[in-house]
Amino acid sequence: MSTSWKNEQHPSFIKFISAFLYANSYRLNFKPISPDFIFNCGGLSVAFVFVTNWDSEDAASIFNRTKKLAGQFANLYVVVTLPTKDKNDSFVGAYFKSGVELGRPSFIPVQDLKMGFEKIVKIAHARGVCKKQDAVAKLKAERQNSVQSMEIYIRVVTSIPGIDNHDAIALHQAIGSIEAIAETSEQYILENTDLSAEKAETIIRFFRDSKFYLGPKLK
Repeated sequence: MSTSWKNEQHPSFIKFISAFLYANSYRLNFKPISPDFIFNCGGLSVAFVFVTNWDSEDAASIFNRTKKLAGQFANLYVVVTLPTKDKNDSFVGAYFKSGVELGRPSFIPVQDLKMGFEKIVKIAHARGVCKKQDAVAKLKAERQNSVQSMEIYIRVVTSIPGIDNHDAIALHQAIGSIEAIAETSEQYILENTDLSAEKAETIIRFFRDSKFYLGPKLK
């Protein structure tokens, strides 16, 4: 929470915020930050401006501030407390006169302070969950690609006469890529795997003897 924003609020509201965050497993820190709040959820930073007292005479400074912050924070939301119809109408009129790009940042009108802060926490949490799900999806895709790559690796290595799946896995663990196997020595294979001397010689010949790797393999 911004220290300057905190100093402008009633102590009872700050007490409510602290209790609400604690109940939802958030830790509250007071910092001299530009937005009113910055939440870190799931590795994603979400910034908020919380206008607790809308004043049409101060509209220009509010919109100028949000425009500036929108250029600094990729995830910025503006929550505005509008308890009456008059204040809501005043905000809507000022919004369309401000020249703020629609949705950059997103403005969220609420009826009271507690509702506004609850909205802030829900938005921050939802963005964090989405970020986490996206990370999990990427991890699953990486794992799938890894499995597919390993399957291709085994198919290539087991195409060497006399080399089976166990040999291919042993070579992968001890030496690594197919390129590394092609550049290694027979002695290194014997010292770092359980392959026989015959298989080690076959592998070296496969990658370096054109008469061998270009010759027919089927009997």
